Amino acid sequence: MLVWLALSIINSSMLTTFLRHSLFYENPRYIMFICMVVNDALQLTLVTTLYVVSYIFRKIHASVCCILVMMAVLTTRSTPLILAGMALERFISICFPLRYSQVCTIPRTLILISVILTLTATPPLTDLLITVVKEPPSFFHTIVFCDHSLLFRHWSIYYKNCVFDGLFLSFVVLMLLYTYCKIMLAARAASTSLTSVKRARNTVLLHWGQLLLCMLAFVVPSLQAALISIFPRLSLEIRYVFYLLVYIIPRFLSPVIYGFRDELFRKYWIQHLFCRSQSIVRIRAVVLKPSLQET
Repeated sequence: MLVWLALSIINSSMLTTFLRHSLFYENPRYIMFICMVVNDALQLTLVTTLYVVSYIFRKIHASVCCILVMMAVLTTRSTPLILAGMALERFISICFPLRYSQVCTIPRTLILISVILTLTATPPLTDLLITVVKEPPSFFHTIVFCDHSLLFRHWSIYYKNCVFDGLFLSFVVLMLLYTYCKIMLAARAASTSLTSVKRARNTVLLHWGQLLLCMLAFVVPSLQAALISIFPRLSLEIRYVFYLLVYIIPRFLSPVIYGFRDELFRKYWIQHLFCRSQSIVRIRAVVLKPSLQET
């Protein structure tokens, strides 16, 4: 809960910074960035809710669990695809700078975001459709332990998700490998400073670290189900480890990589935090002043 609270504060400050400055509205890069921030905030809230519910209540109503799980799956699988879209934007800006304004427009960015949401919504919607067809209507009125494999338990769902995960994973890996190799080659060829080359290399390494952690979401459901079937007594511990590796750690890296390392966004973000801290100090001074006078 403390991790969720800290990340929620960071994400809300970034969203406020974006909304208060119109210059970010005209840049596809920042639109993709804030889309990732909102997606990660929703994902972390949903996953934390599911995790806390599994410990406190153990079992909840199946219909409520269905909504929470479907939203959590959608937001979890959206992050790698959004990062792939951001990598594509960086690739175009570095390798085709003269055509950047023609290719990367605001309407096309919004279309790309819509396509990403449609693709990531397909697996959970098909899970629900198969469950509605195969399970009796009374199943959604039962009390279940809120887990994807226990809620959507038909055998065809497992194999269907393996196909979807394989396609998504292959697409994201190939796109990132191609774009980042091109970016590194272009940066090395155009740069005369060794420092800038190192900075580009470090940024790419940080991006790859986060992307690899995020892309674990494609293989975790199958791997987690297999480990739990082998070690049923360690089911809570297995879920906890995957929860940290897949859902928490990548959300720590997002603000650092895409917020603090960006000079323009960092400038306005720090200004927002500084103004907010000054406002809090003034409010405290106003509240404490009458009590001090009475003393």
